[in-house]
Amino acid sequence: MWWSFWVTTGALFGGLSVGLGAFAAHGLKARLPAESISVFETAARYQMYHALALLFLGLLSIKIESWLVISSGFFFSLGIVLFSGSLYALVLTNYKALGMVTPIGGIFLMLGWFSLFLAAIKIPFS
Repeated sequence: MWWSFWVTTGALFGGLSVGLGAFAAHGLKARLPAESISVFETAARYQMYHALALLFLGLLSIKIESWLVISSGFFFSLGIVLFSGSLYALVLTNYKALGMVTPIGGIFLMLGWFSLFLAAIKIPFS
């Protein structure tokens, strides 16, 4: 049943990424410096990468139920919220302390990939 959750979550994050990227390109471009737009676009790009990873986890979960695959999805989701979310908020509020949250989100994204790696080497594919 995890497949549906990950596909839904990935689709939601992917759609939000497209919308937020368009918002940066069209709604913020005239109001913020280029460096801030670049940070916002980085957040949207990483969000999309990991939304696609969640879609992949959904497909993988159809065939394999593993706590490593499930934990990977939770790590990716938390990483998106903390990494991308903190960058969006940093750009929109200019509250510099939010920058301290970004690396924590990055660690969760890396943990997601590491969990997926461990799942891949532990699960026999046939």
